[in-house]
This record gives sequence, C-alpha cells and structure tokens, in this order.
Amino acid sequence: MNDRTTSIAVIAIAVLAAGSLGFWQTAHSPAQQPASPPLANAPAPYVMGMGDLMNTLIQPRHAKLGLAGRAENWALANYALSELRQVFERIGKAVPKFRGMPVPELIDAALTAPLGAVEAAIRQKDPQKFAAAYDQVTQGCNACHIELDHPFVVIKTPDASVFPNQEFGAQR
Repeated sequence: MNDRTTSIAVIAIAVLAAGSLGFWQTAHSPAQQPASPPLANAPAPYVMGMGDLMNTLIQPRHAKLGLAGRAENWALANYALSELRQVFERIGKAVPKFRGMPVPELIDAALTAPLGAVEAAIRQKDPQKFAAAYDQVTQGCNACHIELDHPFVVIKTPDASVFPNQEFGAQR
C-alpha cells in the first residue's frame, strides 16, 4: 500500500471506531432521570394576550404594508402582505376564541376580500387601487374591533413611519 492509501484507511478506521464508541455509550448509558419539578416560587411563563399579539405582531405589519405601498415599493409591499396574512393565520390558531367569538372566522370575514384587493393592486402596481384596498383592510380591522367590543381601538393609515431604521422606498 502506498502512503496515501494507508492514510485514508487509518482515517476511515478512526471514524468508524469513534462512531461505534458513541453508539455503545448511548446504548449502555443509564436511563435519563426525569426533570425535577419546577420550584413553587418560579416565575410563570408569560403568555401573550390578544392585545399583545395585535400590538406586537399585527400593527407593525399593517403599518409596514401601508408605508411600502405608499412608496410604491411593490416587492416590499408584497412581502409585508405575506407576513400580515401569516401572522393573522397564526393568531387564529393560537387564540381560536376571543370574548366567545371565533377568531379565524372573524379574520376571514373582515379581511379576506380586502387583503385580496391589496394583493391585486400590488400585482398591478397601481398606487390608487392599493390606497383604496389598504383602506378596506384598515376598515376591516376596525369592524372587527367593534364586533369584539373594542370600538376605542381605531386603526388608521400611517401618516409617518415609526420605523426609522427601515427604508421603504424601492431600491434600484
């Protein structure tokens, strides 16, 4: 055997031996002990409520969608629309009922058609259609708030960016 073949054979044997040792240790290790019970005074995990979800997940995406559409940055608007739809879907799964009302059905009734109109306006790259469709989305949000006895939560089209660290104009 030449030196190169010998080196390859030694490396292969070492790899096989290391793998066998790992398998043997796993197969012959003592059973895992169950985790100890949580301490009585340990803090409870924080579970986000509907207001938290709306303020941290929906409202920023709604604003970013509006700002991207106003800037006619259609790629960013399309991305923001996708993100908004995804988070609404996740919230509907995480909170299936709020105040006794079915959240996925409320989202569907209030936003499916308006979000479809926004999508069409983005595809057409039409700023006037986008503005009208975005207003429908915003009205859908407010209609849902009214339905859930939160008429004091009024969403509007953003008139300024609250995201000073993001460029909304299309990059060329």
